Amino acid sequence: MSSLSDRIRHSLVGLRMPRALKVLDHTLKQLEQGEMTAIEAIDGLLNEEFSCRENRRVGMALTTSRLTPVKTQESFDFSFQPALDRDRIMALAELKFIVRAEVIHFLGSPGTGKSHLATALGVAAVKAGKSVYRAPLADLIEALAKAEREGRLAEKIRFYARVSLLIVPFHGL
Repeated sequence: MSSLSDRIRHSLVGLRMPRALKVLDHTLKQLEQGEMTAIEAIDGLLNEEFSCRENRRVGMALTTSRLTPVKTQESFDFSFQPALDRDRIMALAELKFIVRAEVIHFLGSPGTGKSHLATALGVAAVKAGKSVYRAPLADLIEALAKAEREGRLAEKIRFYARVSLLIVPFHGL
């Protein structure tokens, strides 16, 4: 069994599966004690690795998208804004508006949760594998003006147009 487990370790290293490698000994012990079947062991190892990679992908995408600090719809206090249609907001989390290329506007007074909800939609989109970018309106205008001065306006517009969801908070006058 030792040489076989060494081969498995070697394969996991070669396949760059560090999380599966980390839980291998525990999995083998459970297998030997009859606590799981071979197919459950394989599933467990692959699931550990997949979960680790997915968490890393989401974390990197949230950082790249500029969606930190992370906000979720579950953490939004709807009792604070009883006038909001909770079902309508929750329906947005299905992200069908992205597929339909619709524009969503959150309008209201400062402190009403607009940024929280927009960020929450961005987080949901990232978790669903969509590309997201958050840029405050002032930053967006500044970046476009700079790109125009440098003769790269079309390139910058393509950058913003390429993402599935562009979140543009406006912290107004």
